[in-house]
Amino acid sequence: MFFTIDALSIIMLIVLAIVCVVVFFHSFTYLRRQKANARIKAIYYLSLLLFIAALALGYISGHIVMTWVFTEVTTLAAGVLIYHHRDSLALESVWKYVFVCAISVTFIFIGILFWSLALLNAGSTDLSYTSFYNLSDRLNPFWLGLGFVFIFTGYTAKIGLFPMFTAGIDAKDSAPSPSAAMLSSVLVNLGFVGIYRAYAVIARSSLAAFGQTLIIVTALITLFVATVYMVKIANFKRMLAYSSIEHSALVSLGMVLGPAGCAAAILHLVMHSFIKSGLFLHYPQLAVFYGSKSIDDMGDYFNRNPFGAVVLVLGLFCITAVPPSGLFVSELGIFSAMIQNGNWLVLILTMLFLTVLIWAICKSIFRVVFLPAKNPLAAPQDVKPHTFESVFQLLLFILAIAIGYFTPIKLISLIAEATFLIY
Repeated sequence: MFFTIDALSIIMLIVLAIVCVVVFFHSFTYLRRQKANARIKAIYYLSLLLFIAALALGYISGHIVMTWVFTEVTTLAAGVLIYHHRDSLALESVWKYVFVCAISVTFIFIGILFWSLALLNAGSTDLSYTSFYNLSDRLNPFWLGLGFVFIFTGYTAKIGLFPMFTAGIDAKDSAPSPSAAMLSSVLVNLGFVGIYRAYAVIARSSLAAFGQTLIIVTALITLFVATVYMVKIANFKRMLAYSSIEHSALVSLGMVLGPAGCAAAILHLVMHSFIKSGLFLHYPQLAVFYGSKSIDDMGDYFNRNPFGAVVLVLGLFCITAVPPSGLFVSELGIFSAMIQNGNWLVLILTMLFLTVLIWAICKSIFRVVFLPAKNPLAAPQDVKPHTFESVFQLLLFILAIAIGYFTPIKLISLIAEATFLIY
């Protein structure tokens, strides 16, 4: 079966649909402010539609090769979106993104070849996920383990984990904010789906401990890298991009820590998609006032745009998992899973890294909202953001809060069903 609809794909498709509605609205506003001509608009919207279609098909792929194919299609579509501004920085970012992603999909392909060898030893040539699940205890451990290393490493470019997270950082910085919102949310979800389905195979085999260790070590390294960069970051969009890899690391940790941790990880991923999209979509309003990505050039935002500043601060609370953030609930579930599994060292390191990360992002955003700019620049005066531009962002943040504290019964059921794939 090339395509199949299961609980995990349903969750991801619902998230994609909600994010797309908001992104299309902000895309219209963004292009209108840019005074883009018809050709630029056509290229942008066609690329965005191709990107969305590839994501949707990637979510529902029931065949490991199909997941790989649509992952590559997202790279091509994202490349056009990243190059939207047609300047030297965009050109550098798109080539870097395409180059790193080309390496990543090559790794995935090599991993699939190794898994094909493992499957041949079990007397099958069916590369559907169902086949791998049913034959997991008969697959050759050497080829299975080696293939998983390559597949997992390849998907780190999409989910935003060490070692291939770098492509996404530059891409989110250069891409238009509506596109960056999708790169930091629904594209991350596709990387998660690829890793999740591959880990489900490993978890059913004798290599479960190996797969768990690989993911935990990678997640901790990613948290360390995010912490180091976040402390010294001066670019607002790059700060949000590094925040994304932090949450990808948390989700990866939860996924391998038993049913409770896995359920919390999926819930975390859903809420993160809405919150991070809202924050990236808010950046164009900052750009109108300050004409710069540098945090040092921004300041006194509350007096310039009171409603926007309130929404931005709410987004800060949400992304740092500070109550009333819904992420507080999911992170508490992930930490509880660490305690239940006796992963005390992982818990201590994770909390240490998160403490520094929260301090760094709070320091930067509170400076933008309440303090005068370090390096004030002449702000553009011809265009002012309207209040309604922040309304959709506010709705995304409220939705994430509601999901965290009043999780719909249907979503709980879908998450529980999705966890059965591994546990």
